[in-house]
Amino acid sequence: MISNNVIRQLLILLFIILLAFVLFKQLQAFIPSFLGSYTLFVLLKKWMYILTGKYKWKKNLAATVLMAASFVVILLPIVMLINLMTSRIDSAIQHASDVIQSLEKFVHTYELRYNINILSDSNIQQLSSWTAQTLPKVVGATFNSIVTVAFTYFILYFMLINGRKMDMWLIDWMPLRNENVILLRQETNSLVYSNAIAIPMIALFQGALGLIAYVILGVPEPLFWFVVTCIASMMPVVGASLGYVPVGILLFANGMNVKAIIMLAYGFGVISTVDSVFRFWLQRKIGDVHPLITAFGVIIGLNLFGFIGLIFGPILISLFILIVKIYVKEFGVTKIT
Repeated sequence: MISNNVIRQLLILLFIILLAFVLFKQLQAFIPSFLGSYTLFVLLKKWMYILTGKYKWKKNLAATVLMAASFVVILLPIVMLINLMTSRIDSAIQHASDVIQSLEKFVHTYELRYNINILSDSNIQQLSSWTAQTLPKVVGATFNSIVTVAFTYFILYFMLINGRKMDMWLIDWMPLRNENVILLRQETNSLVYSNAIAIPMIALFQGALGLIAYVILGVPEPLFWFVVTCIASMMPVVGASLGYVPVGILLFANGMNVKAIIMLAYGFGVISTVDSVFRFWLQRKIGDVHPLITAFGVIIGLNLFGFIGLIFGPILISLFILIVKIYVKEFGVTKIT
């Protein structure tokens, strides 16, 4: 017979789960803000402790100064890139149309030469339609980005003010031994450092390498293609090639064959080398993240959280593996022989 105490306990647990589900459904739009604030908190909490502990600053002043500094150093360049991309959305559509037309012209030449069919009219029409519908969404995403940033800093302020209390709460409430809680926190912080620092650094580095080529080769609107290369470099598999390959096609279509060959050779030989070698080396150096975790994590993260998923997608996979290890360490697993 089940005791009344067990029944009451189950009812309370069911109520907690139901309430947690309702709250999650209503607040899921703020998940990117929470993840962004936690990322900034991990990057800034060391300096928060130094200012309040060593230099005896008041918490309010220290948090305000660090938030302002993080906005100038981290978010302001991102906002500037978004504004540049948004202000040139018409140019982006025009460029996309030029790329499609150039691709059609380039492919049609070889279709006639070798009597083959590579691109049909329906495929061209679908590609043009998709481009015209997708690129203008950048404008609509700008408002969402502003709201996300505002809530990110709203949450970050309270995280910085109550950072030590958060650490103590984690130790007290996590159903693990203290050493495993500390391990979980250290590994999570290391993963945040790995993704939050490595991904933007490599994106800017690849964009800068592309910008050098765009300027030297006389590509129209090199800053636009710089932004495209930066954003594309964060994407898995194709990466920065979404920036320099269309440029190469445009150069081919305009009869600049030598420049097009130089652009593609430089892109695949230099820019992509940075993506395939330096990206994984830097992330493994900072947080020891396996390349496969990075690649699949980015795909999962983008689907779940949007842009901030570039950072937290790999963290989710790494945390899953880490929690399995902690479970084995915490409770032990007997091997079946």
